[in-house]
Amino acid sequence: MSVDRVATSQQSAFFLSQINQAGAKLDQTNKQIASGAVADTYAGFGDQARVLQATISAQARNSAYSNATSLATTQADLQDTQLTNLSDLAAQLKKTVSNAVSNNDPTGLMAQVDSIFSQAVSILNSKDANGDYIYAGGKTDTAPVSIASLSQLVAAPSTASIFTNGDSKKAVQVADGQTVTFGVTASDVGTDLMQALKDIAAFDAGGSGNFNGSTNLSQAQTSFLTGQITTTGTVAAGLTAVTAQNGNVYNRLQTATAQQGDTQTLYKSFIDNIQNTNMADAATQLSLNQTALQAALQVTATLNQLSLLNYMPAGR
Repeated sequence: MSVDRVATSQQSAFFLSQINQAGAKLDQTNKQIASGAVADTYAGFGDQARVLQATISAQARNSAYSNATSLATTQADLQDTQLTNLSDLAAQLKKTVSNAVSNNDPTGLMAQVDSIFSQAVSILNSKDANGDYIYAGGKTDTAPVSIASLSQLVAAPSTASIFTNGDSKKAVQVADGQTVTFGVTASDVGTDLMQALKDIAAFDAGGSGNFNGSTNLSQAQTSFLTGQITTTGTVAAGLTAVTAQNGNVYNRLQTATAQQGDTQTLYKSFIDNIQNTNMADAATQLSLNQTALQAALQVTATLNQLSLLNYMPAGR
């Protein structure tokens, strides 16, 4: 060591490293405050990186579940309206038959039956926003009801033969390990109603029928229609039950949506706590880093200015 220096090269190197470390920490804190993020790479989160990755992955899955559930809820809501209308048509058919019997007047009966048939087919062959048949049971590009007129229904070998839908039901995964089935098929909900319509139309086409040509009911017509009051009542009750079941599914989907929203909020909060800068803590750390850097600079500057000559007696 020269006589005019107190600091060694090792001491200088040590304090320079302290300056570099303090400067790096200050830069990091400034960057965290400016960006609002603790780090811009997973490595910057240290031992929390793995937890952060897992939470982001879980958040993405939950978001996908939420989107799928939203679409399912929309369709279940649409089905609720359509099934309610179908149930109303069955109730209307029962009322029409009951009125014909109670008034002993079949006038207009078949016009009502034909109208109910057309409306029912329109509902069962309805499409969603993507152009897919809602009640097709997987065969989304094929109309589930293959006929378009009451006469075709009468001519069909069986009611079952008019339905071309598949058997698969739509389902949606609403959470890990949780699936909700929300689809119904045309044959599931329309067979009984179509059978009742077929029976009435077939009787009308038979020897004892011709309701439009009668002003009063014959004994055979009265007996037949009286039996149909019970049959159509059963059909209406069945469709009401299906509508209620669809309503329960809709409620389950809404509950799932609410849970997904809560879960998304929880995930976001957890991720934010890891990713986002705590400004109060960062401001404190910034002050500490600035003080540490200033101290390192001052000590280094002072040390480099020290000389043994300053401590030697004058004149020697």
